[in-house]
Amino acid sequence: MGMITDKERIDEALELLWVLEEEGHREVDRFSLSSDDADVSSLIETLKEDGLAAVAEGDIHLTEKGRKIARGLIRRQRLAERLFTDVFEMPENTVLDDACKMEHILSEELTESVCIFLGHPPTCPHGKPIPRGECCKKLKVEVAPVVTRLSEFEVGATGKITFIVPSDPSRISKLNSLGITAGSVIKFLQRIPSCVLQIDETTVALDPEIAKEIYLKKIVK
Repeated sequence: MGMITDKERIDEALELLWVLEEEGHREVDRFSLSSDDADVSSLIETLKEDGLAAVAEGDIHLTEKGRKIARGLIRRQRLAERLFTDVFEMPENTVLDDACKMEHILSEELTESVCIFLGHPPTCPHGKPIPRGECCKKLKVEVAPVVTRLSEFEVGATGKITFIVPSDPSRISKLNSLGITAGSVIKFLQRIPSCVLQIDETTVALDPEIAKEIYLKKIVK
């Protein structure tokens, strides 16, 4: 592990505050219990002195400044997780450790490249939202959302699967065996009562719940 720098301690704290806030928790006690820091009270003091967090009536929350930094850290970490899981197909348990290191390695520029490369994924492999970046904003301005869920895809249109966000990881191998993987090109045939798509010469019917977890990009002929 080596010596942990102050910056790393602060980064970890900001990430933790972000995650707790997502879960609806702002209690100082909850933060103290969840933190692995050796001296949580001095850590909280540092966050306050640096203007990154504010404490009032037993609650702790990110300031505007703290939120901005935390947002970048969480964005990098969750994009790194997506990259490792989707592209390098690394097992979940190794991913988190590496992704935690990754957010300190990914520069701002590289983060944007990774996000664009992955098709601006909305969530990490655990289903937590990936904070949007500048590249995602541009995407909205230039075109309607480039990536759509299969469940909302246009019937009759052809698309390329950009990524799959399964609520149940065992689904991935089942979908893979049907030829449904990131990069596959499909034609969407019908939405109701089940989502039917054509992949190569095969027709596959999917449960609408699974169709919500498949994201694709329309191919304009």
